[in-house]
Order: sequence, then structure tokens, then C-alpha cells
Amino acid sequence: MPDELKPGDPAPSFDMPAGGGGRAKLSTFKGKHVVLYFYPKDDTPGCTLEALNFTEKAKQFEALGAVIVGASRDSCQKHEKFSEKHGLSHTLGSDENGEVCAAYGVWVEKSMYGRRYMGVERSTFLIDPRGRLAAIWRKVKVSGHVDEVLKAIRSGM
Repeated sequence: MPDELKPGDPAPSFDMPAGGGGRAKLSTFKGKHVVLYFYPKDDTPGCTLEALNFTEKAKQFEALGAVIVGASRDSCQKHEKFSEKHGLSHTLGSDENGEVCAAYGVWVEKSMYGRRYMGVERSTFLIDPRGRLAAIWRKVKVSGHVDEVLKAIRSGM
């Protein structure tokens, strides 16, 4: 497990296949804020709400020079279905092998109904235009989260 990432650290590089046949690659976003959010699974209630919230505010992020990238361990095919079903406007990166999740420290042990298992911890990383981590949210609660991220970009984090 890598050291815990903190604001000010260089953002771990990523290059993932994305739904729709493209790539989600950090180096292509140089000079922009990047909102990289990790979520457990396509088309589940919390993950759908989070994706819809980011889509709803996409124009506000764009106006601030920010791009949004969602990432989970689902396949590109699942991402495409999820995106089409809900009309999502942002890129969804497929981290099927878990390398990006591991680099950002979001592949963690979870517990539900007394059962322990490994899964993606809902987390968001704000990467500044120079490629450094400006803000980190772990164990994200979906309600109000997108507004917090917008506020952080507006405040110049």
C-alpha cells in the first residue's frame, strides 16, 4: 500500500480505457483542474446519484476550467451502458486491474453485515492544473459533495 496521499503531493499518473473507446489520461488534462472521483459500482443507487450530480453541474465545472473523470473497476462496456442509461456527460475510466485504485489508496477493506471484503472507497481527488493534489475527500457522502468540490475549485485550492 502506498503512503497516504495528501494535498500538495504530485497526483499519481493514470491512463485508463474509458467508455466510448477513449482514454482517461492525466497527462491530457495538463493546465486544467481534474476532478477524479472513485466510486464502487456502475448503476447502484449511490453511484448513480453521484454521477448524476456531477453531470448536473458539468457546465459549472467546465466554466472553471475543470474536467470530471469518474473511475471504478467496472468494464468499459458497463461504463457505456451506465452512461447511456443516465445521460452522463463526463468520462468514466475503467480500472479493471485496480492499478489506479491502488495508486490513489482507494482499494480498501470494507465491512457490510459483518462480512469483510475488498472494494472501492468512494473518494474524490481534486488535481490542480500543475498536476498536484489540491484537495482530497475520502469516505464521501454523496449528498452535497459535488457542491463542496465546486466550492474548493472556486476558492482556488
